[in-house]
Amino acid sequence: MDTEAQPTERDRSSRPSDSEEISDPGGPEERSRFALVSRVSAWVPGGRITLTLLTCLLFLLLLSTFVLRPFQIPSGSMEPGLRIGDRVLVNKLAYRFGAQPQRGDIVVFDGTGYFGHADYIKRVVGVGADRVVCCDKEGRIQVNGRPVDESDFLYPGDSPSTVPFDVVVPDGTLFVLGDHRGDSSDSRDHLGSPGGGMIPVGGVIGRADWIVWPFGHATWLQRPDAYARVPAPAAGRAGAHG
Repeated sequence: MDTEAQPTERDRSSRPSDSEEISDPGGPEERSRFALVSRVSAWVPGGRITLTLLTCLLFLLLLSTFVLRPFQIPSGSMEPGLRIGDRVLVNKLAYRFGAQPQRGDIVVFDGTGYFGHADYIKRVVGVGADRVVCCDKEGRIQVNGRPVDESDFLYPGDSPSTVPFDVVVPDGTLFVLGDHRGDSSDSRDHLGSPGGGMIPVGGVIGRADWIVWPFGHATWLQRPDAYARVPAPAAGRAGAHG
């Protein structure tokens, strides 16, 4: 006689089949996280909506502090490329991790002690050890003996400079000019000031990479090809003179 208990129909129907899985509303960590969010939401006036807005604001603050910074063009010194009221995004990581500003870059920098107590936006024309001269027989600026054709970005009708100069850019500094030379206070105007009109690389906030407003003028700001043909500075060149 078979003494092993045989499962009844009721027993079989009460067990989950092999293909069935008991749903888990979430592990301990997930439940704890949701509970924390719920507690914080209950404490913050406005609940989850306020918490979401605060999270977004914190994200934007961190983004602006460490990665990208919006900058509004305050004057016509960089026309025609950058117009008054344009909003650009400044890449604050462009010169981190060993990278350095290059000729042709549009940079935003702190002018305190050099240009004035404000942030400025200009184009880099000379980097450390470069010799920048104005002008050759055809009225062009020369960098390390090479004439630079600025016609693609210079303000129509402007000459490269009405102020003659002959400077050697000290290491760790930049010689900067506005694209609208007739409406720009730049390195030319501060040759006799502290620093000789040069901007310390350490004072550069970042590189202007995009125009984001107005939408009809939005574009990526590329480095002009004119500077790609400039040779490296002579070895051992240092100091500055004007």
